[in-house]
Amino acid sequence: MSPPRAPMSGKAIVQTHFDRAANLISLESYMRRLLLCPFREVTVELPVRMDDGRIEVFTGYRIQHNGARGPCKGGIRYHPEADRDEVLGLATIMTWKTALMDIPFGGAKGGVTVDPKKLSKLELERLTRRFTQRIAIVLGPYRDIPAPDVATNAQVMAWILDEYSSRQGYTPAVVTGKPVALGGSLGREEATGRGVMYVMDSYAHDFGVPLKGGRVVIQGFGNVGSHLARLLDAEAGAKVLAVSDVSGGIYNDKGLDIPGLLTHVGQGRPVSEWAGGKRITNEDLWTIPCDWLVPAALGGVITKEANARTIDCKVVVEGANEPTTPTADLILEERGIALLPDFLANAGGVTVSYYEWAQNLQQYRWTHEQVNRELKATITKAYLTVRDLAKEKAVAFRTAAYGIALQRVADAERLRGN
Repeated sequence: MSPPRAPMSGKAIVQTHFDRAANLISLESYMRRLLLCPFREVTVELPVRMDDGRIEVFTGYRIQHNGARGPCKGGIRYHPEADRDEVLGLATIMTWKTALMDIPFGGAKGGVTVDPKKLSKLELERLTRRFTQRIAIVLGPYRDIPAPDVATNAQVMAWILDEYSSRQGYTPAVVTGKPVALGGSLGREEATGRGVMYVMDSYAHDFGVPLKGGRVVIQGFGNVGSHLARLLDAEAGAKVLAVSDVSGGIYNDKGLDIPGLLTHVGQGRPVSEWAGGKRITNEDLWTIPCDWLVPAALGGVITKEANARTIDCKVVVEGANEPTTPTADLILEERGIALLPDFLANAGGVTVSYYEWAQNLQQYRWTHEQVNRELKATITKAYLTVRDLAKEKAVAFRTAAYGIALQRVADAERLRGN
């Protein structure tokens, strides 16, 4: 029996998608190399004093992939499997995501190899402040602007703001996803989930897959999945059949009571312990017949080996980054299952981060309604551009989205003299 294959790295996934799109737009060989190589990589060691007095040392990364179109932008994740390849792959995606949304940023990403669930709040704060100290030299409102990602949130961003500002003076635009009381934008916390809903709505109108009354399954019930479920239920009139978290999932063929489930999870209890549906495993979730399947947790969850041939949906909507491997991509395409790619579908977060950054620089706050209105206009415009190129070139949405983004970044590099 042959040993199991190692999962494909984030870097390898990005390069595979990149090659397909580069061929589509006939990108020169020197530009391919230029656009794949990161501008700067920083690896830091983070000694942190734990509550019991001992010192633990963690490893952190900040990778700036490309800044041709503006300051680098990207989240920071705390996860035990965060490593250099994952962070590089995510930084690269951020370059394409900001280009596709046509907002004036490049791409970056950060990560610390740590299980945040094993840290107290004070330990988490010490870790965050130490990480900020070590990477502060590459940060700045016109250089690199972090944001929340997996297992980080507005509180973590507040600590980064305070630590950076203690050395540079009050600098709210150095980080986004902050608490509103510290210069954060209204609508930022829900922005990624809201952006996913807007893309689903646009696709539904174009291709006749029902959203109002449509059957939705969501894998992951963190920031993206929970806000998406709430918005689909309250605003789009969709029927959310099943959701899951690391503990397992819950399923109700008549549709889940999302407000009740949100109250349950808000009390710190796992999804699988909720009484409003049938308990299912995380593996079962992928087999539920539905119109829309939304992976909204970590990457690499839809694969040839696990579930690409058994998923039963009309559209996969990538709420997470890199949830589908390139091989699984092709299998879904062969099966006639449409896919809305991550850096189109989940770009609401970075788009509203751009609005937050702009508000901080102007010292002027937008209303919640203005934020949502601008987000819908920006992400719908990007969707239409992708849809039209996909139709013109007879390619998948992901290849079209990559092609548009690569062309914009390549044009910026050429104009700068590269």
